[in-house]
Amino acid sequence: MARRKAAAAATGVPASSSGAIDIGSTAGIREGRVRAVIDAVLPAVDGGRFPIKCIAGEAVAIEAHCFTDGHDKLRVLLRWGAAGASEEYEVEMKPQGNDVWQAELTPPRAGRYRYTVWAWVDTFESWRYELERRDDPADVRMALQVGSALIGEAAARAAGGDAAILAEWSAQLRAAGADAGAEPDGLKALALDTARAAIVARYADRSFAATAALELVADRKRAGFSSWYEMFPRSAGTEPGHHGTFRDVEARLPYLAAMGFDVLYFPPIHPIGRINRKGTNNALTAGPGDVGSPWAIGAAEGGHKDILPQLGTLEDFRRLLATARELGIEIALDVAFQCAPDHPYVKEHPQWFKHRPDGSVQYAENPPKKYQDIYPFDFETEDWRALWDELKSIVDFWIAQGVKIFRVDNPHTKAFGFWEWVIGAIKRDHPDAIFLAEAFTRPKLMHRLAKLGFSQSYTYFTWRNTKQELTEYFTDLALGPGRRYYRPNVWPNTPDILQETLQSGLRPVFAARLVLAATLSANYGIYGPTYELLESAPREPGSEEYRDSEKYQLRYWSLESSESLWSLIARMNRIRRDNAALQSDSSLHFCPTDNDQLIAYFKMDSKSGNAVLTVVNLDPHQTQSGWLDLDVGALKLDAEQPYQVHDLLSDQRYNWRGRRNYVMLDPRRVPAHVFRLRRRVRTEQDFDYYL
Repeated sequence: MARRKAAAAATGVPASSSGAIDIGSTAGIREGRVRAVIDAVLPAVDGGRFPIKCIAGEAVAIEAHCFTDGHDKLRVLLRWGAAGASEEYEVEMKPQGNDVWQAELTPPRAGRYRYTVWAWVDTFESWRYELERRDDPADVRMALQVGSALIGEAAARAAGGDAAILAEWSAQLRAAGADAGAEPDGLKALALDTARAAIVARYADRSFAATAALELVADRKRAGFSSWYEMFPRSAGTEPGHHGTFRDVEARLPYLAAMGFDVLYFPPIHPIGRINRKGTNNALTAGPGDVGSPWAIGAAEGGHKDILPQLGTLEDFRRLLATARELGIEIALDVAFQCAPDHPYVKEHPQWFKHRPDGSVQYAENPPKKYQDIYPFDFETEDWRALWDELKSIVDFWIAQGVKIFRVDNPHTKAFGFWEWVIGAIKRDHPDAIFLAEAFTRPKLMHRLAKLGFSQSYTYFTWRNTKQELTEYFTDLALGPGRRYYRPNVWPNTPDILQETLQSGLRPVFAARLVLAATLSANYGIYGPTYELLESAPREPGSEEYRDSEKYQLRYWSLESSESLWSLIARMNRIRRDNAALQSDSSLHFCPTDNDQLIAYFKMDSKSGNAVLTVVNLDPHQTQSGWLDLDVGALKLDAEQPYQVHDLLSDQRYNWRGRRNYVMLDPRRVPAHVFRLRRRVRTEQDFDYYL
């Protein structure tokens, strides 16, 4: 791979046309001598309108469909570098057949990158190809004169010793071509010198190159692999009725670290409005002791850049960040761009809000739901530029405190253009920032947000329960067109969603959904301690709201419950950390089973060969058994040799052979197998072991 200064590159002509061509004239043609065609560059999102996403340090395969008229030889290069940087790398793209060319690039660090495919007719290689086929002495001598001229032109573009070598070669060919007595084989051998041909290739004439440029965003590893835990800091109190503080959360960090979570997400930590404050279970009237919803942001104590005094000070928060980092945990904050009626913005910038005919500010609604304690911003305000700048400054403020991960509340209810601008602007200065889109809305809106720059996205996993639903949905997430920009982050529950299956309160349901989330997706999260403590009571029949929801009141949690899923969660997170196969989604492959209550799938890491097969019993009541069909070819297993499957949940090992194997799962014990596949290896001493 060669490195070049961008300024030193030869000029090229963009592959895309600038407009219609005037029939009967050449006025609309930019450069008619460009004969190479770049028909497509893949992967691409909406034809290159949006960048693809990748993880820094991981190779990205770029494919270009390139051809030219006639039989001339084509040369195709991939040129890439950090956006705005002067240095670029060049990689020769290799032909794969059927006019498909391929190369890889590996962005070294998080940031935005630009890559360009260059394709041109390689006159020198076309000449060499034709010369090899010539036998007539006169033709060979004439061809040498042509080659001498081409090499001379390359010598003029070259520098230093390369220029001297090529100038000498050009002179040799010119002299040899004038020697009527020279043998054709000797002349061809001189002309087809591969070492000197490689020098010519370094100084190719790209004057008539077609180019096609696209962009990609490389995120840090945690954007592609993370385990989230959501908790309300105010419910971290050590006794009932005690308002939790950042110091209380700090004391709970070892518990979370031992469970294996690397992202701890807080709902809003700002002052909570008092006007129209909601009471317990979303009651319209709050009592004197009601603490209100954290999403009703802003009060006399301040707004989005301030901390609820009961939680502690900014210094306490910075201390919490530092302690968490020492344990391998990052704190993620909620970005909720909305205001309580007593937020300072409402008085200072009334133009940022919609007003009803009576002059009052319009509160948020999602009929039949009403949020009287929340005022949404008006993104059609004439003062939109100041609004955008102020909202960006909120994120900038918390980044300055040390926060780099943000879960964004309801981004689909804010202007899409705003998100493209603000995320792009922030990531230019902080490429390691991560944004999770909390948008449970229509698919096209969710995908648009991902295209605009969100690093991760919530999914419909919460409502996908049957084998068919899970298979179809996750096949699309892993292998569908959105895989280049949409990174799923799956949650079996959230403070807003206690899905119907969890309302059963059955431990096997909670365990099965946990295993599914942790193995189907490289990014997943749970809302705790409700999840590990099997919280299952809805506010009322048919509701997905929790009864006595933390959204509106303090809760006290006794973490020492004998029913807690703590140990299973800790084991699953350890399995995820120890197995590279579970740290990405692109290799997900579902396996047929003859029992619809059993779902089976595997993932495999191509670099290490690590492979994990998961089988889950979707029936929480009955033992289920059946035969699964394993694609041994995709797993690089010898169908004729035994291999071992090591259940990482129970630590049991089984010897399997071939494609079809039998499984049985009792949900009252553990409703899933998480098998690591181990291949049989024989040493020179005829000793067998499994790798």
